[in-house]
Amino acid sequence: MAIPDLDELRADITARRGRRAPGPELPHVEDLTGPGGLRLRRYGHGEPRPVLVFVHGGAWVVCDLDTHDRTCRRIAAACGVEVLAVDYRLAPEHPNPAGIEDVAAVLRWARPWAVAGDSAGGFLAAMACIRLRDNGERVPDAQILLCPNTDLTLSQPSVEEKGTGFGLDADFLAWAVAQWEPDPVRRADPANSPMLAPDLRGLPRAVIVTAEDDALRDEGRVFADRLREAGNDVAYRCEPGLVHGFIQGMDLTSPEAAAAHERVFADIRALR
Repeated sequence: MAIPDLDELRADITARRGRRAPGPELPHVEDLTGPGGLRLRRYGHGEPRPVLVFVHGGAWVVCDLDTHDRTCRRIAAACGVEVLAVDYRLAPEHPNPAGIEDVAAVLRWARPWAVAGDSAGGFLAAMACIRLRDNGERVPDAQILLCPNTDLTLSQPSVEEKGTGFGLDADFLAWAVAQWEPDPVRRADPANSPMLAPDLRGLPRAVIVTAEDDALRDEGRVFADRLREAGNDVAYRCEPGLVHGFIQGMDLTSPEAAAAHERVFADIRALR
């Protein structure tokens, strides 16, 4: 995969918004302004429900509330929760730790039952939980991480094994990580990667789901193992035959992905 021109990448994603399939209708959907002026979108049921903060993926550099609107609607409808989606600041204009700070601020403000994220959103969700714990602040009861980035060093075997020909290539990952954290020394600092964090005690119950043909597969698995070893409650599953980002609309074309979506929804319901 060629290293993209960021302006072209963003323009292409914007152009595709209107062609995305809509999500289910919900009783109450509204855009809000959160802490620090962050854009938020609430997906509700017209009555109080447990709140799940959702942090979108996009390699830290692309995507927004609209790209993940269908995913958030489906989680709210299938799991009976209120979803609060976060439009955090993107790199490279706002590199590490801006997105972590934004997600942590929303978790403080909303005091949700759970936080969830896909890909880079999973990274931000996990890091925000670690930051709140380190500060002695309240953390959510649960974290749901779907194909998450957890290792800025990209050192796990699946990066090479699945890093060509499966949609998320190793050269793109290296480029994206450098947009998020330009300093190679800081990329190697364990404090900047969930998987490498020296202390993982006292974190939320976790559901971590990876995909067999995903370059990020192994770092999700290792993070799950390390959370469990630190005494946390962890459910881990690797979905066979699926690729990175399967949660984003692949149910429309793949029965296997549709079944995997239903398993994720069941996981979220079980956490309640």
